[in-house]
Amino acid sequence: MQIPLELSFRDVNKTAELEDLINDKVDDLEKVFDNIISCRMAVEKPQEHQSSGSPYRVRINVRVPPGKEIVVTKNPGDGEMHDPLEAIIRDAFATATRELRELGNRLNQEVKQHPEQENAAIVEEINYEDGFGFLRSLEGRRIYFHANSVLNNDFKRVEVGTGVRFVSEMGEDGLQASTVQIVDKPGGSLPKSDDLDKLIEKGKPRK
Repeated sequence: MQIPLELSFRDVNKTAELEDLINDKVDDLEKVFDNIISCRMAVEKPQEHQSSGSPYRVRINVRVPPGKEIVVTKNPGDGEMHDPLEAIIRDAFATATRELRELGNRLNQEVKQHPEQENAAIVEEINYEDGFGFLRSLEGRRIYFHANSVLNNDFKRVEVGTGVRFVSEMGEDGLQASTVQIVDKPGGSLPKSDDLDKLIEKGKPRK
């Protein structure tokens, strides 16, 4: 799944080369942590007359389930005055990659130590008409869930990319989520349809 990227430049010449570099680095993040919800990045040059260090500020904000976030900031004055912007961007992504890997290891260890507790996942597929969907866990498992398993009657708020907590159980067709709770929402929105509630009501448990 492609990571949603919000990219902004301020007082920096935006070039195709810079955008390609950033897109490549964002793709690399997904190789480290599969369930990234979104990535926001700002590239700025806040001071025209920097006496020492880099004149650029690079900020990366990455959200992952369950409600986790890492923020990497390279501020003006860090590094050398003549460091190219590309090098600063690479350095920022190297830090983000390291922090994501450490976060993923911690979350996986928590799941192994406490398998009976709620686990984290991201919604990978949703079918509003039939009232079911599939989660992708931190371990990469694909897990079925029904509309009725979503707490607080929130099934109509669930969309692809939503971060959730879930409790799993073995069903007739394998592992499925017995309860699903929304903990983080992606940047998109649900399809606007007056018939959405009717479609959801049609959903029946999978046999």
